[in-house]
Amino acid sequence: MLLAAIIVLNPLGIDVIQAAFFANEALSRDIWGPIALTGIAIMALIVLLEWGTRKFIISRRARDAAASS
Repeated sequence: MLLAAIIVLNPLGIDVIQAAFFANEALSRDIWGPIALTGIAIMALIVLLEWGTRKFIISRRARDAAASS
């Protein structure tokens, strides 16, 4: 999740977001829009996978601790 924030908040990420959604030129929005949305979807998928993995590991550790007690 930290990596996604770093990618979006660096100067290049801010420029891509601005070109994709806030540009005055339609051509710029048409080119950068799908690229930005694809990047956002990939980052969201990575965040969800990380969250699911962490949840699985925590529940597995709790189950193992309960079984060994």
